[in-house]
Amino acid sequence: MARETILSAQPTSPRDEDANVALRPQTLDACLGQRELLEKLRISITAAKGRDEPMEHVLLHGPPGLGKTTLAHVIANEMGTNLKVTSGPALTKASDLIGILTNLDTRDVLFIDEIHRLSPAVEEYIYPAMEDYKVDFVVDSGMHSRTIQLPLKPFTLIGATTRAGLLSPPMRTRFGINHNLKFWDEADLVLRAEMSCDMLELDYEPEALTLLARRSRGTPRITNRLVRRCRDYAQVKADGVLTVATVGAALELEGIDKLGLDDLDRRFLRTIATTYRGGPVGIEAVAATLGEESDTLVDVVEPYLLQGGLLARTRRGRQLTIEGANHIGVDIIPQSDDPALF
Repeated sequence: MARETILSAQPTSPRDEDANVALRPQTLDACLGQRELLEKLRISITAAKGRDEPMEHVLLHGPPGLGKTTLAHVIANEMGTNLKVTSGPALTKASDLIGILTNLDTRDVLFIDEIHRLSPAVEEYIYPAMEDYKVDFVVDSGMHSRTIQLPLKPFTLIGATTRAGLLSPPMRTRFGINHNLKFWDEADLVLRAEMSCDMLELDYEPEALTLLARRSRGTPRITNRLVRRCRDYAQVKADGVLTVATVGAALELEGIDKLGLDDLDRRFLRTIATTYRGGPVGIEAVAATLGEESDTLVDVVEPYLLQGGLLARTRRGRQLTIEGANHIGVDIIPQSDDPALF
């Protein structure tokens, strides 16, 4: 089971998330990657502090594991205010949201993860809170009903989502800063691995961290997880130092190949190649064949395969590319006029 989850950008357990929190940067200067976004945030935070106002509301969207939660903590720390963390599925009733909003102090930061999963009834209360710093709610019912308006202290809302397309237009347009987080490049992942090793007081060879970064799927959360796994392997099987040989052996044990694919990724590609002759095939059919949830394949497996050119998403379904077929060592019959696809 570990081979299927180690490369997931989602936290695999509360303990895994706690370990990731310990490796998080606390300031903008310590943050890596997403340079354009960091510059936007630096300007907005500096301006807001100069005016003694809350900074603009921020919407962060993109694949999991790229630092959305980390940035929320950094923003609150840079603003010198408190951070309240919740999630869309946790806010089931309007009273849940109102209770949180009324307890925020001036310039505090409210972080809502998976904000696209807010219910419409709860979402309606966020609009006036974001724009006018107030909420209106109705008490009693029928002819005895009346509306009570509660003023709120000015605050900053940070929303995070992996599916920006599911956000309603009224919600999306109320954010002053709207940024799509992208996969990190290799150089930034190497720096992230170096920072994690320094925090863990771990000795390493620079070439070993380069090897580790190349197999991190462009995701810093996976980089941190692989650093911890390689540290354990080096402690037990070697002298505690991350060398190229040690990291290579640790990643091989975890079933992670040279492109950063694990067993689930390869089974996904091989199923399309063999069972469905390279595609096109619907994601539900692939999920049923693999015995996996379709959401797991869409959110965890597909993004990196699509970015790496190993898989194509067409109008008729998922289709294996030449690069994908070559990587898993299969030879299938072309079923498309596009020379880049089978």
